[in-house]
Amino acid sequence: MPSAKRKSDTLIFFKHLARAYGGAILFSFPILMTMEVWWLGAYLDGFRLALFTLLTIPLLIGLSYYDGFEDTSSVLEDVVATFVAYAVGFTSSALLLYLFGVITTEMSASEVIGKISLQAITASLGAMFAQSLLMVDKATEEHAEERKRSAHYGGQLFLMVVGAVFLSMSVAPTEEMVLISFQMTYGHTVALALISLLLMHGFIYAVESSGHENAISAGAPMWSIFLRYTVVGYAMALLISFYILWTFGSISDMAITEQIKAVVVLGVPAAVGASASRIIL
Repeated sequence: MPSAKRKSDTLIFFKHLARAYGGAILFSFPILMTMEVWWLGAYLDGFRLALFTLLTIPLLIGLSYYDGFEDTSSVLEDVVATFVAYAVGFTSSALLLYLFGVITTEMSASEVIGKISLQAITASLGAMFAQSLLMVDKATEEHAEERKRSAHYGGQLFLMVVGAVFLSMSVAPTEEMVLISFQMTYGHTVALALISLLLMHGFIYAVESSGHENAISAGAPMWSIFLRYTVVGYAMALLISFYILWTFGSISDMAITEQIKAVVVLGVPAAVGASASRIIL
């Protein structure tokens, strides 16, 4: 029954596609309705936007392996799923931005593409997160969970990167990140960095204690987990925060000390996202 099998495969594909659109819309809503993101799409430097988009591709490929909107069994399938996810993110963003009146036919092509492309990055991540965000069949969920549980140190760090991007992107474009940094003293900055480390370690310890352990950290002493996960994870969270703020041009005209404070501020959600990645994903 080749035709029956093709029909079944087609239905499964559209089921996964619908799930991806659901994840894209669910995750991207906060920034789809944020004015700062609309403005960024209009004047954001083309090179920075293109670089951000290109760097999202390997992130999506890795995410497809660990937690995509459909089960995959090869690198080629992960690559295909990645471009499907980006197409889902781009088209869903375009439709909603048009319905919101954010993009119109009177705008230039570069402005329209810029606004959609910026939104498509987060929406495509949402499409990949569909398996975690939405209900899926038990077998697929168990397979994805097993992949994440068996991930070695590099895989665990990758999931932390995804978690950091996941949580920080919802607030990174807002003006409050810079405003908070201007209100902070150096004492506030140091205290916030220390609290971020404590929050990270608390989440990591909670995850390890709740059955999400992995082969690398199982049975490891607390100081080892702190150094390899908390410290390294926080360093990655700060680097991601700096890159995102640089991409959006939020810290371009600021002194180095003010840039550091802004990075530490965005580092809070980035750190929490990184440490809680095994819960989020």
